[in-house]
Amino acid sequence: MIKRQISKQILKYLKQYPVISLTGPRQSGKTTLVKNIFPKMDYLNLEDIETRDFAMRDPKSFLGNHPKGLIIDEVQRIPELMSQIQVIVDEKKVPGQFILTGSQNFLLMEKVSQSLAGRTAILNLLPFSLLELEKANINLSGELEKILLKGFYPKLFDQKIEIKNYYSNYIQTYIERDVRTLKNIANLNTFKRFLDLCAGRCGQILNYFSLAQDCGIDQKTAKEWVSILEASFIIFLLRPHYKNFNKRVTKMPKLYFYDTGLACSLLNILNKKQLGDHYLKGGLFESFVISEFYKHKLNLAERPNYYFWRNKTGNEVDLIIEKADKSIPLEIKAGKTISQEYFKGLNYFNKLSGNNPKNSYVIYAGDQKQVGSSGNVFSWHSLPAELDRIDR
Repeated sequence: MIKRQISKQILKYLKQYPVISLTGPRQSGKTTLVKNIFPKMDYLNLEDIETRDFAMRDPKSFLGNHPKGLIIDEVQRIPELMSQIQVIVDEKKVPGQFILTGSQNFLLMEKVSQSLAGRTAILNLLPFSLLELEKANINLSGELEKILLKGFYPKLFDQKIEIKNYYSNYIQTYIERDVRTLKNIANLNTFKRFLDLCAGRCGQILNYFSLAQDCGIDQKTAKEWVSILEASFIIFLLRPHYKNFNKRVTKMPKLYFYDTGLACSLLNILNKKQLGDHYLKGGLFESFVISEFYKHKLNLAERPNYYFWRNKTGNEVDLIIEKADKSIPLEIKAGKTISQEYFKGLNYFNKLSGNNPKNSYVIYAGDQKQVGSSGNVFSWHSLPAELDRIDR
């Protein structure tokens, strides 16, 4: 089994909280992880109809008599359990009583905030990171296109599964199970088209009007559906940098996918040539790099402090890491040859903000590392080492 970086944080919080809540996208490895960390704990899965029926009929008996602790999988299926869990943990007043997992962040967090506030540590598990694969001696250097096409879902590394079939089944399962639970959507085919259209906007400014118009829905519905995709860890929205160095700045977020393999599948990109020729190759590379930053932060149980910056005249920086005492700008380029053009946005931002160029970075698809007067350049496959250094 590939060791998950977040394990350290789970074990740490288990000594401090009576409940650990672990969320993340479907098939990101939540169940495998918690069963591996806590083999002596009892395990119950609410996807099972009989188990779910028992929990609904008699929640007190369902939750009782587990002296070594209880793992409840897909707990959002019966959110009413949270109130009974609250009663139990308040009576026992000891850490490490329950591990709750769920693939629908919105439903789970809604009930957690109501019943378990202050009683649970909340963590998010995304698919594998480059660091986790590197530590498992899975060498991915020089295989960028293959990585973008394959993505990082654990099952693709644990089993010999055709990538095309995996994502086709994943999307179908997601829409039929999770989407139906999260929102009463009458036409799932329209939602699937909406998901495809989102993939076509990967790495771009999110324009709700355009997205709604192309899908044949209203803007309110488009915003609701984007929230569904966020809640189930399919997409994330990168917000614009809030420090107003210039009044004429973009205020809309950019849309990215947590996993490029899923995005490529939705775009019908099936091979390296199609990816190399695709208009969204740059956006997919950005999505891959920025999601690695998110994995880094979430695996440390920290809140992502990431933004982008763009003004109305087109000057842009792909990623801003906001610190208490400084802002670190990074450009992300899918080209494999270093060019001075890569530093255009960084130079503009540094001049405007007074940032020192030595704290500026370009992450690109090539193999070289350079340190220059305009900033630092490093390769995507150096991300595991550079992430910890840049974003400590």
